[in-house]
Amino acid sequence: MDDGRFGRAARVWAAGLILLASCSAAGAQTAPQAKDKDKPQAPMTKEQAKELFRSVDEILSFISADTKLPIVHSVKRKLISRDEVTKYLRQKFDEDESAKRMERSELVLKKFGLLDRDFHLRPFLLSLLTEQIAGFYDNKTKTVNLLDWIAPDEQKPVLAHELTHALQDQKVGLTKWSEVGLNDTSRNVQDDNRHLQVDEADTAREAVAEGQAMAVFIDYTLRPTGKTLADAPPGLAERLKDTVGDVSGSPVLARAPLLLQESLLFPYSDGLGFEQAILTKSGKEAAFAGVLANPPSSSFEILHPESYMAHVPVPVLRLPDIHPLIDAEYEPYDLGVMGELDVRILTELFGGREIAQGLAPDWNGGIYYAAQRKAATPAEKESTASLALFYYSRWKNADSAKTFLRIYSAQIPRKYSKVSRRQGDEAGGEQVFTTSEGDVLLSISGASVFVSEGFSLPLARKLRDSIASVQAEGPVRIAEQGREPSLGMAEMLRSFGMIRAGGLERYTSEGHSH
Repeated sequence: MDDGRFGRAARVWAAGLILLASCSAAGAQTAPQAKDKDKPQAPMTKEQAKELFRSVDEILSFISADTKLPIVHSVKRKLISRDEVTKYLRQKFDEDESAKRMERSELVLKKFGLLDRDFHLRPFLLSLLTEQIAGFYDNKTKTVNLLDWIAPDEQKPVLAHELTHALQDQKVGLTKWSEVGLNDTSRNVQDDNRHLQVDEADTAREAVAEGQAMAVFIDYTLRPTGKTLADAPPGLAERLKDTVGDVSGSPVLARAPLLLQESLLFPYSDGLGFEQAILTKSGKEAAFAGVLANPPSSSFEILHPESYMAHVPVPVLRLPDIHPLIDAEYEPYDLGVMGELDVRILTELFGGREIAQGLAPDWNGGIYYAAQRKAATPAEKESTASLALFYYSRWKNADSAKTFLRIYSAQIPRKYSKVSRRQGDEAGGEQVFTTSEGDVLLSISGASVFVSEGFSLPLARKLRDSIASVQAEGPVRIAEQGREPSLGMAEMLRSFGMIRAGGLERYTSEGHSH
């Protein structure tokens, strides 16, 4: 990753497509392509196409009334075939800057152990997109793309979601609004801290965009009941949020690593929870136009909407000038904030869901930095062995720091071969290992944990001490924007459109919308 977060790999791609429930209104049956996706679907008739094109304006009017976002102008619409969708997706993969960043971040995710070393991200995502695409709004061409092999009634709920993006686009200009992070490589201490200050913004804004579109999607499917998300019975929003995260409707996503499942669905499930909280507390204008005008800056605020509404400072740490220590041997590769969502994913993967749910709320800031050995050959640069990284995290109490360190240290033998502990080299609070990819240092001091993987032990200690020396006490308000590692995919995928996750699709079709 060239801009700061380890989830940029998983965020730059998640935000676009892993949507969920696309192809069914309340009472509709599961979409044909979900049941018979291997069977060719006949293109819709001219009459069906006309009906679908007419419905765009009707649904746009519904969305405007539902969100109080004005219709500035009509939305262009285009009917495309399955072959055209596949061509579009492959071309976008080849040309999209977010896709290129994600592929670069893949090594960092593997170094952290969030992806297996033999996992190949690009072919997986292509498989996911071609399996699950269900329509999309392209904010660059200002066009909603309709699929010619899916019946109009099955596309209309998708339109409710995608046309919400069209009204967001007319309100704030989604391309510029969504891309507030920095794409250049950081090469000095000023750049480093500028990246950290804006490292989670894209994550938060993608969650807002998708959460709003999900709220409209639900209101559209609930129309026969006369209910909306804002006045739904207690517990319904949480149940809907859970169904959004159900991946069983997607065979490809169901087989995905936990990192991808969580990060790809985060903008939809947790974005929905964030929007529902704002809706309930402050009403539609605050939840839609208000949040677009003053978006949250971190996954922390998405996960804790009450903190966003109360303007609670977001924990963010700083980096000292580490370049004199590492630049002779290493090339800057990636840095970023490791936010609460990243911690939740990592601890669930390494320690299980129950531990993750208890530990993640005690996160109190985290940063990471990855560098690549200049002497590495082109072939070696394709491997995690060419990378060294450190990760500094702060916790709300010493017990949580100890728990996190215990969980993390147990994974060292899983991530590397030829692991041996060097207790004779350890000082207070340290664990030192020799591994197939160099020295590993794990260190704890009070409520702070430092991890170094690949840097030599003397250099790792210098980095640790330097980083610890510049941290202020207590939370620091993050600059206006920010981002994070596990969500790189979310950002990128959002630009591809909407796909089926299956859970909400079944929820609505089974009549649970009362």
